[in-house]
Amino acid sequence: MPAPFVGRRTELALLHKRLDRVTADGAGVAVALRGRRQVGKSRLVQEFCDRARRPYVFFTATKGASPREGIAHFMDELRESSLPADPELVPKSAPTNWPDAFRALAAVLPDAPSVVVLDELPWLAEQDPVFDGAMQTAWDRLLAGRPVLLLLLGSDLHMMERFTAYDRPFYGRADSLVLGPLNPAETGDALGLDASDAIDAHLVSGGLPGILRAWPRATPALDFIEAECADPASPLFGVPEAALMAEFPAPDQSRRVLEAVGSGDRTHANIAATAGSQSGALPSGILSPLLRRLTEEKRVLATETPLSTSAGKPALYRVADSNLRLYLAAMRSAQALSQRGRPESAYRLVVRRWAAWRGRAVEPLIREALELAAASGDFPWPDAAVVGGWWNRKFSPEIDLIGADRAPIASTLHFAGSVKWFSSPFDHHDLAALRTGAAQVPGFTPGSTGLAVVSLSGTTGPLADAGVELVWGARDVVSAWRE
Repeated sequence: MPAPFVGRRTELALLHKRLDRVTADGAGVAVALRGRRQVGKSRLVQEFCDRARRPYVFFTATKGASPREGIAHFMDELRESSLPADPELVPKSAPTNWPDAFRALAAVLPDAPSVVVLDELPWLAEQDPVFDGAMQTAWDRLLAGRPVLLLLLGSDLHMMERFTAYDRPFYGRADSLVLGPLNPAETGDALGLDASDAIDAHLVSGGLPGILRAWPRATPALDFIEAECADPASPLFGVPEAALMAEFPAPDQSRRVLEAVGSGDRTHANIAATAGSQSGALPSGILSPLLRRLTEEKRVLATETPLSTSAGKPALYRVADSNLRLYLAAMRSAQALSQRGRPESAYRLVVRRWAAWRGRAVEPLIREALELAAASGDFPWPDAAVVGGWWNRKFSPEIDLIGADRAPIASTLHFAGSVKWFSSPFDHHDLAALRTGAAQVPGFTPGSTGLAVVSLSGTTGPLADAGVELVWGARDVVSAWRE
């Protein structure tokens, strides 16, 4: 029995909105949907097609196939789909080029609204250098005037962005949608977990359905990891490993830089030292372009700068996806032990690194939750448009939360805060450290700028009398995605 479809209400509504537009106008609408591997693009679109109950064809390209093989496969899918009124209308001999294949598609489109799905679009563009132009010509001359919803899916984020860029043939012809992972609330609903366990599960899985499908219901994260350590082929290992190999098949400098960040190096200097060689650290002239590529093009890294009313340094780097971050920090080593028949040792390795890894990995999630809560209006500082952190060059102090009106240089700081995601509660020592550290942040005004605390294990006592205006626990964090 297939796993039940969970969440994605917003994404389904956006697709149905475009199908409604096709129905109302009788004209075509194109959508370019991108998202990383295993995020559930194909599953979402299949669910949409099933619910829409309209004729559709769903074609998935094969990496490495020749253009002729791809076209032949497309024609096979078209013939077997619900799109043609009569399968005999599809030519038995496959065309030899995409312009003819698109003409065959247009010839069997019904007069009623229908859906055409082209999955793994970047692979089609890889196979045939004229595919982009053929797609544009077919859309303009054959498809745009028909009641068809064209869904173009791809996992290569940069190539999907380039497909609709201003200097490419399909520019201005498709709406661009980004499919992210399931959020913590959806993860908790899918697995039947309470708030704290849902956050753990989200951090471990990255919100990726490809991992959550293998996760037994109501199973806490460490229990799931323990069970999966006995299975070297588990999706917990396989999904991030496949993503790593797809983006970085060779152990080149980009891969070494990513692995350095995944192992815990956050600053330019530390990354350079770890990713370097016996001859020394990686030169800045090499590392800086690599970091830009990994953050801006590949989106596998995220960069953060200190948030305050003054420019600050240094910038910090982290692996953007928490699942890949865990894999590089612990699960890859655990997999090696599992493959050697030592699952108990693999699990113990993860447990040793768990508290420190989780304590830092949860911070971006909490910042996002606070931004969502501020945008909803039911928040002490509704004008806090961005939430980041602050640190100086010595990382003493390091403030987990800074809420401000804008970034990277704010004009107003609304609050400073601390995240304590450990088994012990936030106590008066933690509060004293927050007050002392926050006072060093440019733009922080004691008595005027607010204080916030986010703690997994609560606090040792009420903090309102101590000037803390916001105290959150795990339930509050998850609730930010339910507004």
